[in-house]
Amino acid sequence: MSGTSTGASTKVGHALARVLGIKLQDDDENVYRHDDAVTRGESVFSTRTGEGPIDGPPTTSEWLHDQLPSQAEVVSYVRSLFPFISWLPHYNLQWLAGDIVAGITIGAVLVPQGMAYALLANLPPQFGLYSSFMGPITYWIFGTSKDISIGPVAVLSTVVGTVVADVGGDLPPNVVATAFSVIAGSIVLGIGILRLGWVVDLISITSLSAFMTGSAITIGASQLPSLFGITGFSNRDPAYRVIINTLKHLPETKLDAAIGLTALFFLYLIRYTLTRAAERWPANKRIIFFLNTMRTVFVILLYTMVSWLINKDRKTHPAVRVLGAVPKGFKHNGVPEIPPGLVSSFASHLPAGVIVMLVEHIAISKSFGRVNNYTIDPSQEMVAIGMTNLLGSFLGAYPSTGSFSRTAIKSKAGVRTPAAGLVTGLVVLLAAYLLTAVFFYIPNAVLAAVIIHAVGDLITPPNTLYQFWRVSPIEVFIFFIGVFISVFAQIEDGLYATVCISAAVLIYRILKARGRFLGKVKVHSVLGDHVIGDDHKQLVGEYGTFEERAENAARNIFLPLDHGDGSNPEVELENPYPGIFIYRFSEGFNYPSANFALEFLTSFIYAHTRRSSPETYERKGDRPWNNPGQRKPGKAKRDPEDDQKPTLKAIILDFSSVNNVDITSVQRLIDVRNVLDAYAAPDAVDWHVACINNRWTRRALIAGGFGTPTKSMDGIPHRWKSIFSVAEIGGKDSAAAVAEENAIKRELSMMAHRPGDEEMAKVDVTTEEEEEAKEEAPRPNNLAEKPGGSPKAAYKRKGAIISGLDNPLFHVDLTSAVQSAIANVEARLEARSSA
Repeated sequence: MSGTSTGASTKVGHALARVLGIKLQDDDENVYRHDDAVTRGESVFSTRTGEGPIDGPPTTSEWLHDQLPSQAEVVSYVRSLFPFISWLPHYNLQWLAGDIVAGITIGAVLVPQGMAYALLANLPPQFGLYSSFMGPITYWIFGTSKDISIGPVAVLSTVVGTVVADVGGDLPPNVVATAFSVIAGSIVLGIGILRLGWVVDLISITSLSAFMTGSAITIGASQLPSLFGITGFSNRDPAYRVIINTLKHLPETKLDAAIGLTALFFLYLIRYTLTRAAERWPANKRIIFFLNTMRTVFVILLYTMVSWLINKDRKTHPAVRVLGAVPKGFKHNGVPEIPPGLVSSFASHLPAGVIVMLVEHIAISKSFGRVNNYTIDPSQEMVAIGMTNLLGSFLGAYPSTGSFSRTAIKSKAGVRTPAAGLVTGLVVLLAAYLLTAVFFYIPNAVLAAVIIHAVGDLITPPNTLYQFWRVSPIEVFIFFIGVFISVFAQIEDGLYATVCISAAVLIYRILKARGRFLGKVKVHSVLGDHVIGDDHKQLVGEYGTFEERAENAARNIFLPLDHGDGSNPEVELENPYPGIFIYRFSEGFNYPSANFALEFLTSFIYAHTRRSSPETYERKGDRPWNNPGQRKPGKAKRDPEDDQKPTLKAIILDFSSVNNVDITSVQRLIDVRNVLDAYAAPDAVDWHVACINNRWTRRALIAGGFGTPTKSMDGIPHRWKSIFSVAEIGGKDSAAAVAEENAIKRELSMMAHRPGDEEMAKVDVTTEEEEEAKEEAPRPNNLAEKPGGSPKAAYKRKGAIISGLDNPLFHVDLTSAVQSAIANVEARLEARSSA
């Protein structure tokens, strides 16, 4: 029944095509007709042994079906939105111990950092506590990383501070920051729900490193006025201006400078001392690590006590600038307020905010996932970030994301699951309700020192830059451009500049992606002084001698004729046959690169071949205006080398680097085929394609008329010789299995002849010489006689072709493509000579 309906639909389709004037593939008169199994070109052997059906070209309905999710995929998607379902049922006490320690450690670091980063965002310090609470509390539900610490970070806080400064006006700063968190979080959440996590791959490491370095310099410069207790100019100016103004106002420094500089000195001194101590006493490494992570808390407590001693009797006019009163608890909880026109006013800052929110978080989580041997889901991480910022806005929080420094601390503290965030949130909650009185005396200069100390780790070290230079020198220049723009303009401008320049370099490389022409060379696999066969244990002869087995182990490989891949230039390469060229696409084959790649193809062929016959025109006016025509006799000397050049016979395209093609690239290939067919007329040019990666590419090439041989214009027919790649099938009965069994027997035989192996000597085995004699002896068609006269079924090789029969010019590798091209060029020459 299904066959009847299929036949009816085919007839309807053909009738509709005739009405609309669509030319079907079968109507092409320039291709050979394949009417029966013998004459259409494939070998009888491949027909008889290829028992299984070979998939035809993909269909549109098949593509549409693949796009629709199955019920199992829908269920899997819903479960993936809540990753805690997979690990929470297995939670145990050992995990709990590690999570408590890591959670308390991060909480102690996050509280002072959150308040300090809130000042970067032009917000009162309590908003840093709000953001520090919501991130850890919600991330464990949606996140896929156990190490990431989500909360306020320096770079994102600076972006928010720029938004507040540019947009604020009459609106309270927290309203602007919370609205920005809602919109940016919604965008990130939408990207995550749609599973578009791959968008972060568009940001290169160079762009990220430049942005982080430029941001660190800018943030550090913005804290210099607070560090020295200087006022009278804006710290929101570009970094170079802030540094210049700080130097100009140095005579105005106050007691804050002594507190800030000594605090910064102590932070670095403690880290250096404890790091060296951990190297000297590795047995106490874990204890020293926790002491090192508490250096920020220690320095803040120390200088808070100093500040209290100095300012306890002068709270209204303190000698050093202090943090001031921090309200207890959550005073700004409620539905976030988004006044009309606010979103449009900060829309230009959204790209930078979203990029920072995404790239920093996912880069960190991926990095620690690789280190700790687990995989994160970038799309689900976006869901976690989006939900954190959306829910945090109901507590008055401003945007937050993953922090590199806190994540490193959390990982080293021995965190076991994302549930450690609950402990961190509890620490922040206790601090917001119980420690606000202590926060009053925290000196602003100490908070500035904490920020400078934290962002110092974001600066890309010189050794990393040197490694960048070794990999790609041009990207080092992009890095410095990004840093330069961030320092002398705005950090968002530096990010945009590096992303745009990196994209321009990528597009240029794609546009100018030139393929390479390949030559053939015969090689051996050599282990020591011996040639090896398919198995590295199989020694078939000594290299340098002309043993037959060693020569049979040689194989052909194909390398660029110009040795542009770094292969040894002393190796002499040659074209496989005069007039046959092998061309490998280097970086895919799509519409941006099609023109340049094919122009190089045609120019190379023109330079290394000659026309099959001179151009002739019935009238002078028939010659195209851009064709200079043939040189007239006596006007110029003909280059004798031109007569030695071969005519174009076949082109082999290596599609190993091509994943997909498009209409433009296929049309360009058709145009080049038409041009070269006219160039080689009346001969035909065979277009072979090797290493096609997917069925849609095959379908596109077939639609373009490739895959089948074309008739030559001289009308001289020849029988097409199709060479197919046949793989052996049969499991345990295959020749490969038999060969492996014989190898085991030979090894047992060698063991049996060793002295002292009497038991092994009793094993009935076949020696290598006997096996070779058996292989050389003729075998009967059906039966072989065992010793004693009992019949034994003879082994018969069973195989199946790999690629389809209907497109003999498509090949699985270059070797079969070259063999087919040479065989058919010679067959055409024989047919012409006999005619």
